[in-house]
Amino acid sequence: MASEEELFASIDALLEEEPQLPPPAERARLREAAGITQARLAQALKLKSTQSIKNWENGRSEPTGPRLTAYQRLLRGWAAKYPNHAPTPTAAAPQPAPALPTFTGPATPAPEAEAAAPVEVPTAPVTPERPGARPATPPRRPTPKKTAAQAMDPRFPHGPLAVLDGDGTAYGTDGIVLACPATTVVELVEWTLKESGLGAPKLHRHGKDADPLIVLTTAAAVKLGLPERLEDRRGLRLPEDHPVVTQVLKAKWQLTQRGFGPWARIYRKAQDHERQCVQLAILPWDALDSRSWPGVTDMEPADIARVLGVYAQRVITPRGSTAVSGLELMTALRPPTRPVRDEETGNWVSGPNPGSLGTEPMDPAPPEGQPEHPAIHHSGWKGGFLNEEAYQWVRNVDLLTDEECTLPYAVGLDLNTAFLAAAARLVVGLSAPDHFVAPKFYPKVPGSWLVDLSHVELDPRLPSPFTPDGTRPTGPAWYQTHTVAYAQELGHNVEPIEAYLRRETGAYLDPWHDRLKTAYVDTLADLGVTKDLTDAEFLAAMERHKNVDPAMAAVLAAIKATIKGGIGKLFENPQGKGYKDGDPWPAMMRPTWRPDIRAAVISKARVNMHRKLLNMAKMTGLYPLAVLSDCVVYPSPGASPLDFLPYAASGKPQPGAFRLGPTPGLAKLEGVQSMLWAVDLMEQGLNPARHIKGGDAVLDEGE
Repeated sequence: MASEEELFASIDALLEEEPQLPPPAERARLREAAGITQARLAQALKLKSTQSIKNWENGRSEPTGPRLTAYQRLLRGWAAKYPNHAPTPTAAAPQPAPALPTFTGPATPAPEAEAAAPVEVPTAPVTPERPGARPATPPRRPTPKKTAAQAMDPRFPHGPLAVLDGDGTAYGTDGIVLACPATTVVELVEWTLKESGLGAPKLHRHGKDADPLIVLTTAAAVKLGLPERLEDRRGLRLPEDHPVVTQVLKAKWQLTQRGFGPWARIYRKAQDHERQCVQLAILPWDALDSRSWPGVTDMEPADIARVLGVYAQRVITPRGSTAVSGLELMTALRPPTRPVRDEETGNWVSGPNPGSLGTEPMDPAPPEGQPEHPAIHHSGWKGGFLNEEAYQWVRNVDLLTDEECTLPYAVGLDLNTAFLAAAARLVVGLSAPDHFVAPKFYPKVPGSWLVDLSHVELDPRLPSPFTPDGTRPTGPAWYQTHTVAYAQELGHNVEPIEAYLRRETGAYLDPWHDRLKTAYVDTLADLGVTKDLTDAEFLAAMERHKNVDPAMAAVLAAIKATIKGGIGKLFENPQGKGYKDGDPWPAMMRPTWRPDIRAAVISKARVNMHRKLLNMAKMTGLYPLAVLSDCVVYPSPGASPLDFLPYAASGKPQPGAFRLGPTPGLAKLEGVQSMLWAVDLMEQGLNPARHIKGGDAVLDEGE
């Protein structure tokens, strides 16, 4: 029989085994009460990603070593500040941690037979604090904005996508973790459609639900029989005789014309109006381009899911590159068809959706296309083409004054998402172009006008608003409506020689603009850059915003790439060495191949830039050194835009000139160099705006 001393020693040992940390849910509560994000906590504890914090807060793992001691100290401090008045599990009876790969996270109610399986664990979205904010009471935890359909649609309880790792764990959005038993691509497709609960509701009532996206890590790809590296770097697809392709086709699934590449789509014809399609993104095959998704491929699977999930929620479930997603978003928000009732039969049939681009490709007006286009090539058109492109202009060094040369700094300003700002309330043509000879100019009618603007004389210290290189026109040329309207706005007479105009018009890009603007502004706010900051606070917040949360910084970069790439896709050129002029190419067969709409966006963006340049000259007497797309470089007495931008006596920015701020069309600091540096580049014929960031950085034109 044990002695009293032995029993006391045994009890003391049990006491020493008392949990060293509060229950997982209490850890999350304390952090949220303190208003600290998971990203900020991970940074403080010198962790590589937020995934460790998430694991500690849902019971999947525990800290060890020095981090355990530091985490204990932090939680004790928070517990003293923010006591929990609600009943919580006692330390002696900690909450059981869910075993992987059990689903964790929000879900729709399960059937009775499965009611005990899911375990819900509170997870906090990573949203940084506003700089300098000092709430009097613990702030409410912010959550990503969701539409009602996204928040309530019971068909997709597990979100739009998942990142599959080699151990069969599929990481979804909002901390969701699913068990995927698939060992082949065919099994993966069937599991995704039948069991995963993945997908997203349509963005327009006449549109289509988003197909589920499965992102494969290197380990997952290898497990499914795919190579680590795609050998065909030109065609970017597996050979048709590859075992995985054979397996997919044998199971009566189909691949799109792109084949099995980095963004493979595997589908069957819809059954009972139910789509059967799964999108794959294969990370080791560079599905996520590092320029559009900086650092994402190197993140942990759960963090990749977070980045793509926020993008899917705010923009669209990715379906390819950001450029492809930008174009797909246009169609998702303006579907080409809608159901209409046939008056003769009473049946519902597919009909055109007003305001959309329709279902058939449209030949451009001759000046709006290019020589390679079949309709233009075979017509023998020699009448010239639109040249509506972004600015690439450098002021003549001989026009620099002594006063400008003695200023110490060259400061670059960059307009936020200039192409997106130009797309706002932009009326474009929806029908085929009609030809007119010597028409009267109508500034609200979209189209292309042959006009002689060579008589318009402007200050040579400013670029011409009519040409991309800023030189004065030398004779008649084709211009988009906004360019000609600006000449009229400047007080000059315009007499079109001929024109190609469209009778049916509409603000086709409005929903696209509105959704992307909201996504851009909300994501900047998550990084601490909000609309309520003063200009000085805004500049400081922009300087550090990329380091606040790398995941959200990657989302921001992807949104900007989506804007630029989506506009670029409207005028996609033929590709491939074997192409011959006059042959059709795939891009021109899309209804969204619309060079006239791209020209309208760029024309308006360039006119907007010139209007600001002109107003700046009138208000401040300052003239730019160079312009590259949406970046302008000014000589400055100080190293900050605050040293030369115009402000009223009240301290408010002067309207009409460049203004600092986080919304599309407002400006941010692009970079600062010495004036001697800028002049040296100008003398070499180089553009300072291209290099103002330093490190020979090239501006992401039109972001």
